[in-house]
Amino acid sequence: MLLTHHADLAMKSRARVSEDNLFPHVLPVTQVGRAAIKHQQPACVWLTGLSGSGKSTIAGLLELQLLGQGRHTYSLDGDNVRCGLNRDLGFTDADRVENIRRVAEVARLMVDAGLIAIVSFISPFRTERAFARSLFMPEEFMEVFVDAPIAECIRRDPKGLYAKAIKGQIPNFTGIDSVYEAPEVPEVHLRTSEESTRQCVERLLVALAKM
Repeated sequence: MLLTHHADLAMKSRARVSEDNLFPHVLPVTQVGRAAIKHQQPACVWLTGLSGSGKSTIAGLLELQLLGQGRHTYSLDGDNVRCGLNRDLGFTDADRVENIRRVAEVARLMVDAGLIAIVSFISPFRTERAFARSLFMPEEFMEVFVDAPIAECIRRDPKGLYAKAIKGQIPNFTGIDSVYEAPEVPEVHLRTSEESTRQCVERLLVALAKM
């Protein structure tokens, strides 16, 4: 109880500092200028889907294709970010929410820098994906549902995580004992049990060209 009380006080104190004593600085160089020297439209391509659906594979090939076109990109991958920036977070619902909040803010900064940010995260909750979208202009954000049936993801199990989760060795695993809320109206819907990785990437390149 005491620890909870102290945590609440600390949170309220941080909120007051943020509200009363922080003054965002207007920078002389804008996103328009940063993007102009890169000759591209900045964007956030947000890939969401179950573990094993193919997000990271698609993101990797997409970045390679964009690099070949002379585009300036950066990929934010779930496991990579959890090894650094978000290493202090677990897999409770609250930690998953904070995980996505931080990643969305980083992606926003990258888009402000004029980059094409490719985000590859399970991001299981619709509310958190909606929060991510809210940080961008409509023409800057593309939600991509990398869709594969749970049975197919379990069959693939590229990291051996489903086997552990089914045995109870990994708690709060999305698709097993933690919910995944599929996108209702994504900009792009990729069905990786029916389409090849290359076909998926080609569709994303076409969608990006229209942004």
